[in-house]
Amino acid sequence: MAAREIDHQAPEPPYRQIAADLTAEIERGDLAPDRPIPSESQLVQRYGVARNTVRSAIAVLREAGLVYTVPQRGTYVRGRAESAGEST
Repeated sequence: MAAREIDHQAPEPPYRQIAADLTAEIERGDLAPDRPIPSESQLVQRYGVARNTVRSAIAVLREAGLVYTVPQRGTYVRGRAESAGEST
């Protein structure tokens, strides 16, 4: 999956651009419910940003209820029914 180019001159910070890109992938079904999203390392390489930028993007997705993180396992796309419910 080709990543959106990060525009470092845009008013929207890079972590928000990454979160928007991943959100679009979730909404299109490219990232399926209960399946892991790419690892932090993969996202760092994919977008050419620092790990903290990727962590901030994932935090945005988590706050939006789109993903949940399992310690030592990774971050997964939340199922549609789960999105309206609990937050992990």
